[in-house]
Amino acid sequence: MMKAVIVNEPGGVDQLSIGERPIPEPTEDELLVQVKATALNRADIMQRMGHYPPPEGASQILGLEMAGVVVKVGRNCSGWHKGDRVFALLPGGGYAGYVTVPARMAMPIPGSMSFEEAAAVPEAFFTAYQALFWLGGLRSTERVLIHAGASGVGSAAIQLAKFAGAESIITAGSAKKLDFCRRLGAKVAINYRDGDFAASVLNATDGDGVNLVIDFIGAPYWNQNLNCLMQDGRMVMLAMMGGAKVDQLNLRTILFKRIRISGSTLRSRDLEYKCRLTNEFTRKILPAFADGRFQAQVDSTFALEDVAEAHQRMEANENMGKIVLTMDAE
Repeated sequence: MMKAVIVNEPGGVDQLSIGERPIPEPTEDELLVQVKATALNRADIMQRMGHYPPPEGASQILGLEMAGVVVKVGRNCSGWHKGDRVFALLPGGGYAGYVTVPARMAMPIPGSMSFEEAAAVPEAFFTAYQALFWLGGLRSTERVLIHAGASGVGSAAIQLAKFAGAESIITAGSAKKLDFCRRLGAKVAINYRDGDFAASVLNATDGDGVNLVIDFIGAPYWNQNLNCLMQDGRMVMLAMMGGAKVDQLNLRTILFKRIRISGSTLRSRDLEYKCRLTNEFTRKILPAFADGRFQAQVDSTFALEDVAEAHQRMEANENMGKIVLTMDAE
């Protein structure tokens, strides 16, 4: 048996407890990994509350990423060995002592990176990478507006945009978070609490606006996002934290600016998509972690037994970067 976080029934953090579950058995195409660290995501909170069930066939245990040590190798998993340090994106199961991972989804942890740092990478960087480049088509000559800039995905997107030679403008809700984003490479940082962020974006760009918007907020930002976009602009929507229904929707701006709008959730993507994303990320981005051009942004670290406190920190929007849980499997 292994230690795992259990959601007793949908609800608040009081429904989280530590229990035991059977250790999963890997298939011939999978690795069994002893989890050393995992990280929180908004999806974990939504799942805990009963609003975001895991995909069919995925573990019911919370946790969309992990870092750990391989303890068993499926017979078809060439190139991997017992004792290898790996990290990976998961459809679920990260808040536990052990997890199975398709070998094609596993990535080697760079030698200088800790388990805590590695656990903070997959969900944030994969989400940001596909949003910026696969869906958003960001180019080096362009500007991108990144909302929730101090979040895990936001902080990854700032670094990725800078790496690509693009200019990023971010929004966040405190002076401390704005400074954090500037240190990561944001050229312009706007406090959304000060009012109309679209006016600030246009002012900062001499009225031109941005080529791409990465949005997590949804309905409350809809019209301002469209106002920020240049001709032939794109918007990628990754969440609806502020609501899903836009009042008095006017399609004129979309039509005349020729705006392209995409939506995406990474968790529900099929295995082949995730494997392609893992492969490209491993080739193009992982070396930049090894040499220090990218850095995992760990906000805070909690023991698995303190998972409720960790969830409370995320729900209060206190984190800058990723909140990490650490554990030792029995």
